[in-house]
Amino acid sequence: MPTLHAADLLITGDGRPPVPQGAVLVDGRTVAAVGPYGELAAAHPTARVRRWPGLLTPGLLNPYGPELLEHAYHPDPREADELGTAPLVGEALAALPMTDARWGASARRGVQRMLAHGTVAVGGEPRRPAVADAVRRAGLRVEPRPAGVPAGAAGEGGVSWDGVPCLDPLGGRSPAEAFVTPFPNRGSAATFAVFDVPDEAALAERGAVTCVATVLAGRLVYRRR
Repeated sequence: MPTLHAADLLITGDGRPPVPQGAVLVDGRTVAAVGPYGELAAAHPTARVRRWPGLLTPGLLNPYGPELLEHAYHPDPREADELGTAPLVGEALAALPMTDARWGASARRGVQRMLAHGTVAVGGEPRRPAVADAVRRAGLRVEPRPAGVPAGAAGEGGVSWDGVPCLDPLGGRSPAEAFVTPFPNRGSAATFAVFDVPDEAALAERGAVTCVATVLAGRLVYRRR
């Protein structure tokens, strides 16, 4: 059954004006239509409707895939009392007995944290097989690292930017710079994100921590509870 994803404002990412009360019609893994919710609902009265608060946009690219997934350990919640919840890097990471299995589990948790920030693609090719497998299984795209983005060690997240990678793809980058591609047209993969902010300026200010939903090829892979 087709699904209409509707939000207060739709950002296409290709320079076109935002669409108030916009929507995306998803049929299976692909986009069937993009436009005002009223028009799409009238044309597809049997479609299931998912209503989201805020802003519906193209998914985001985090340019620091290897740094966040291969050079940082994402603790298991059961390890929180001992290791905390922030990614471990540097000496803290070096002190851990890391195996391929542990790298894979860490990467899966890291990918989930990325999805919770509207990330649908990472910059940089993972080299550890367990990490590459976690990225592939999640459905994240792997893109070249954007020009002008330096390599570095992973950070704890947040929206500030000091040259250290963070989980938030909007750390030091505008939404337009972070969008993977302009909003998909009919027949392309239904991949996008939704943020609980009123407009693009608020998204830039508050960051991708405001993500409420991430959709990859038609699958709802993250939803804020």
